[in-house]
Amino acid sequence: MDSLLGLKLKNDVTTAYGLTIIPALTIMEERHLALLAKHGITPDSLVYVEHSRDSKLRRESGAGKQDAAVRQAVKASKALFAKMQETRKIPVMELRDEVLPIVQQAAEAPDVFGLFESIKAKDDYTYEHNIGVGVLATLIGKWMNLNETELSVLAMAATLHDVGKVRIPTEILNKPGKLTSEEYAIVKQHTVIGYEMLKGATGLNGRVALVALQHHERSDGGGYPLGLTGEQIDPLSRIVAVADVFHAMSSRRPYHEPLPFYDTLNQMRQGKFGFFDPQIVSIFLENMVGRMVGRKVVLTDGRSGEVVYLNPHSLERPLVRLEDGFIDLSKVIDVHILRVSI
Repeated sequence: MDSLLGLKLKNDVTTAYGLTIIPALTIMEERHLALLAKHGITPDSLVYVEHSRDSKLRRESGAGKQDAAVRQAVKASKALFAKMQETRKIPVMELRDEVLPIVQQAAEAPDVFGLFESIKAKDDYTYEHNIGVGVLATLIGKWMNLNETELSVLAMAATLHDVGKVRIPTEILNKPGKLTSEEYAIVKQHTVIGYEMLKGATGLNGRVALVALQHHERSDGGGYPLGLTGEQIDPLSRIVAVADVFHAMSSRRPYHEPLPFYDTLNQMRQGKFGFFDPQIVSIFLENMVGRMVGRKVVLTDGRSGEVVYLNPHSLERPLVRLEDGFIDLSKVIDVHILRVSI
């Protein structure tokens, strides 16, 4: 929470009874964080503005540390996955010591959009994806109020969800073009392979293996490998499925560039990547979009502005303040949010 110190509140902070406990434009100090904790208010759910150079430097410094930590986790993940290929064993203790603390700490980041930028895959997709999905799934789990034990299992399961790919030929995984039906069938085997690798690993919760098996299942039975539906799919697998697709679509991959922000959100909500648990999708998208108020955004027509109001009937299409006025994206069908600035 140190990264919030020195930032200025955009709006009044009120209790559930409407009592203002911290007025707008207050510069955050330790005593304010303590006051928020006393009233059960999460500091990272609030909106801040930055006017001082010190605040900007503090945010940039925090982002730099976050980027470095994520790179460290990716490097450790790559080394450990190579070890799995060689030994055919899961290095549980090394994962818990070298990777999971970084995944869990990253999920505590107050700046969600800065976090998304840090974990996007850019160069080494396979290993960046493992860490990105681990962080995103843990973040969703926190928004769903999972207890600490479940969050720990979820973080491990999400980080290992694609472990079966260590036995899929690299030339297929990194193929720049569209896979043939035969190649796709081989890739799909990673779910069963991962399950077999994890189910007998000493020191791992059994749900970790289930996530490896089920993270491509879909609520309507349209997924693989078993065509499970609804409650047949473990809740942690349903969380990882959402994190997996969001990270994949917003990252650079061998065969496609990242999708624009609005496109990823719309396609997830419309089930274009398969039918996910609607409650998990809603919690993820609403928590993410709800943090856009006060953020700078770039629109698809090239203009930049600041999100000032969320449309409750179409959260992805807010009211944006431009240099020369306002634009209500809920009433303009051909302009969208291309990206959120960090």
